[in-house]
Amino acid sequence: MKSSYDVILRPIVTEQSMEAIDLLKYTFEVAPDAGKAEIKKAVEEIFGVKVMKVSTLNMGGKEKRVGRYPAGTTKSWKKAVVRLTPDSKPIELFEGMV
Repeated sequence: MKSSYDVILRPIVTEQSMEAIDLLKYTFEVAPDAGKAEIKKAVEEIFGVKVMKVSTLNMGGKEKRVGRYPAGTTKSWKKAVVRLTPDSKPIELFEGMV
């Protein structure tokens, strides 16, 4: 059985994700085999908030190369955008970043 910390790998900190915090939307990199119910449970358990909706995206790896020939790709990963209920408190991890 996975712990909540195995499901939520890291927060995604970009300009676009920081703008969405005003709408109570938070973005995380999650385990590739995690489902929406697992992600919701993990976020509620770790941060003590109420989750209204979870959206997930599978992000494909980008093609990269070093030098001339062996072209490779970066790793593929899964992204989750979590929307909190209006009466929920904000996640403190993101407080000083905005």
